[in-house]
Amino acid sequence: MKKLLEICKNGDAATRLSMIIMGAGYCARGQYAKGIIMTVIEVLFFLFTFRFSWQYICKLNTLGTVQREEYLDLTTLQKTVNDYDNSLLILLCGIIGILFIAAFIALYISNLRAVYELQKQASEGKHINSFREDCKELINAKFHITLLTLPGIGVLLVNIIPILFMIAIAFTNYDMNRQPPTYLFTWVGLDNFRELFTSTSTVTFGYAFIRILVWTLIWAFLATFTTYFGGILLAKLINDKTVRWKKMWRSLFVVTIAIPQFVTLLLVGKMFGDYGIVNSICSKIGLTQVLQNLGLVGKGLSYIPFLSKPGWAHVMIVLINIWVGVPYQMLSATGILLNIPEEQLESARIDGANEAQIFHKITMPYMLFVTGPSLITAFIGNINNFNVIYLLTSDYVTGNMRYANSNAKEVDLLVTWLFTLTNDYSNYKMASVIGICVFVLCAVFTLIGFTRMIAGNREEEFQ
Repeated sequence: MKKLLEICKNGDAATRLSMIIMGAGYCARGQYAKGIIMTVIEVLFFLFTFRFSWQYICKLNTLGTVQREEYLDLTTLQKTVNDYDNSLLILLCGIIGILFIAAFIALYISNLRAVYELQKQASEGKHINSFREDCKELINAKFHITLLTLPGIGVLLVNIIPILFMIAIAFTNYDMNRQPPTYLFTWVGLDNFRELFTSTSTVTFGYAFIRILVWTLIWAFLATFTTYFGGILLAKLINDKTVRWKKMWRSLFVVTIAIPQFVTLLLVGKMFGDYGIVNSICSKIGLTQVLQNLGLVGKGLSYIPFLSKPGWAHVMIVLINIWVGVPYQMLSATGILLNIPEEQLESARIDGANEAQIFHKITMPYMLFVTGPSLITAFIGNINNFNVIYLLTSDYVTGNMRYANSNAKEVDLLVTWLFTLTNDYSNYKMASVIGICVFVLCAVFTLIGFTRMIAGNREEEFQ
């Protein structure tokens, strides 16, 4: 604000004119190309705002008041639709319009500062760059700006706008009964959040949310660390000097990577289905009967519910994920293990350390140091691991009415529950609330993880 006041007070005529015509200051200093560009941007902004987005921004407070209706036009004897409001279009275009205004304000302030700097350079007799010289700077001294421009626009379009749109939907009553353009939806404040954290005889979202959240965290922890340590141990075993035919063993475990994961998961899901090949074998060898006698399988069942009952399904999902995920981690760990300084290992052996102590004191700290960021990324990825859960449990049917009333299942993660609410039941408001919860959850773990990682510099320990 102080800078703007200084510009208003000390700026010359061209600088002050730039407050109205953004390119005026550049043209006054001989930078005609830049002046024309800035003026064109200003004109396009006002045309876009007042001819398109402003009509939606003005309706953001209500999200529309005129509902779609059909009537018979007596002059043409044809059905005609009235000039109705579309709540979804109002919300989306309104958000885009506000972002454009915010971006223009930032550009406007930056433009005034740049013009004022040109004024000071002119008064001091300094050289003022031409348009060509400015372009050369963008590929030399200011190349970072050029490099980040397109990714920044991509982040705005692909990330920021959808996130803001999702957050806004969470505060509306947009669901199956209020589908635009036929019906309008409105703002409801925090009602959806109250519903998510409330559990009554009729509203069971709170019941389902707590249990699915706990399972999501348990799953993310087990899926991440079982594959992580499993991959390291497998790589350590295969790369041991006493093991022969290393390439053959690696190839056997890498076979699962050659097949697309979703194909593997679909096949495994069918194999372990209630009437799949695994259950047929278990029934023939009498394993099903043994488990019934032990009380692990219900007496009325003729199969082992590997993927159709709680408990069984939870364990099988983790085990199948180990089988699918360990080869990836093994390949990563192999390259890292080969880069551990041999001098450290030899020094440890000379000092009398055994292989277990070397693994505990040298190998694992080095692995954690190198793979820390990927470990955090894997944990966040498993919180949002849609494929494994959805493909293995697509035929799962819950017998718990509290879950069923919330359109959830015992094996759901937050992300698969969100998908079901959106895709199958068009409950966009609750799906958006859950999406916000997932976002907050991932953000918290990411910040905690990376903050602890960069708290100290341990690089010297592994030199």
